[in-house]
Amino acid sequence: MLNSELPIIGFSAYSGTGKTTLIKQVIPLLKSRGMKIAVIKHAHHHFDLDQPGKDSYELRKSGADHTIICTTTRMAAISEFANPDEEPSLQEIVDIIDASKFNILLVEGYKELAFPKIELHRAALGKPYLYPEDSTIIALACDVRPSEALSIPILDINSPAEIAEFIYHEVYSKGSD
Repeated sequence: MLNSELPIIGFSAYSGTGKTTLIKQVIPLLKSRGMKIAVIKHAHHHFDLDQPGKDSYELRKSGADHTIICTTTRMAAISEFANPDEEPSLQEIVDIIDASKFNILLVEGYKELAFPKIELHRAALGKPYLYPEDSTIIALACDVRPSEALSIPILDINSPAEIAEFIYHEVYSKGSD
């Protein structure tokens, strides 16, 4: 299980379920309740935050192993890995977040790891449920209710407000603020 001073709730699902879309809808609802949110998204593909011609891009491409770009409104840190084995673990990423600045950490991906998660499930994808094989799933957000009774809350995947309310309750019912 992940070790963190911050409450962590992940969104776990098969590709194409709409994890990012849902998280983008839930974040403003949590923010409207005064929550400060950190997010970690795991991607299985390469990406660039900056673009050719920009100083930060040119510095990184010149061989810098770690580049920090900072303005008066935003900061980004980019670390280069020579091979996939250098990718930090989720725990290592969690450890660099200043827990005193946030109320919650939302995590997209890392479905194989043990930490509290909401499973997202869309019947049209024809994929099996991750729950109950994954005992760290604390709720199921789906578009079609499962036929069998479950021992976790069932949420409407198409209701970001319901999911945000569940997350808010999870964080504040456990005494975190």
